[in-house]
Amino acid sequence: MSELHKGQMPSDEQLTAFIDGELDAAERERIERLIADDERVAERFDFLSRSTLPFAEAFQPMLAEAPAAKLDAMLAAIPSREESKVRTAGIGRRGFLAAVAASFVAAIAVDRTVIGIGHRLSKPDEDTEWRAVVAEYLSLYTADTLSAPAGDHAQQVAQLNEVGAKLNLSLAPEAVAMLGIEFKRAQILNYDSKPLAQIAYLDPESGPMALCIVRSAKGAAAPDMENRKGMNVVYWSSATHAFMLIGHAPIDRMEQLAADVRAHLVA
Repeated sequence: MSELHKGQMPSDEQLTAFIDGELDAAERERIERLIADDERVAERFDFLSRSTLPFAEAFQPMLAEAPAAKLDAMLAAIPSREESKVRTAGIGRRGFLAAVAASFVAAIAVDRTVIGIGHRLSKPDEDTEWRAVVAEYLSLYTADTLSAPAGDHAQQVAQLNEVGAKLNLSLAPEAVAMLGIEFKRAQILNYDSKPLAQIAYLDPESGPMALCIVRSAKGAAAPDMENRKGMNVVYWSSATHAFMLIGHAPIDRMEQLAADVRAHLVA
């Protein structure tokens, strides 16, 4: 008997198994109905359908030969009402393109196990996942979100002490200060039943910015960069914590700000 029932949110493992075509017909039909009827399930399905794998680089030689213009024309020809019907069947507009692209790749005998796509989809990288969640959340911020006064130095110390205690990390206003950018607040959010620190700032030039921190046992890692939801991200790890600085500022400025924060936190 299926463990899925109407109105019940399927787990990420079930949704990724659905994406990979690993469910039996009954389970697949139930998830298809949930995706069509429940907006929460549809949003989570869309989120898990995205991948951080470098498809453009991995398949560039093959995609260069693909009939891109023809595929684009096929997509453009799908009216919105038909798109809704396709969604009901468990495949959205993005899914349709993915299916066509997958067929093309399969036709030229590329084995998806060579690059481990199935393994990574069924077992998402936790480090990548938390940064994706933060980006989704911060993308909703505007300057008005952070318009309230930041409080005096004593209030900032109190907020940072409370946040630091949750993460077993010493945080002081001087350690997380960034030149020319206004500290607004420090708070604890919840990610996967674990504390996630968010230190929010307002940059007069680019808008909302945040330094976010979670505990991590993955070990130290040098800074790296990525772009999520139209924002630039610099992320790194210490022996005990993972950090990310995210905002709309240019990447070179984000790198410098992150380097300053790293130096102060280490000190």
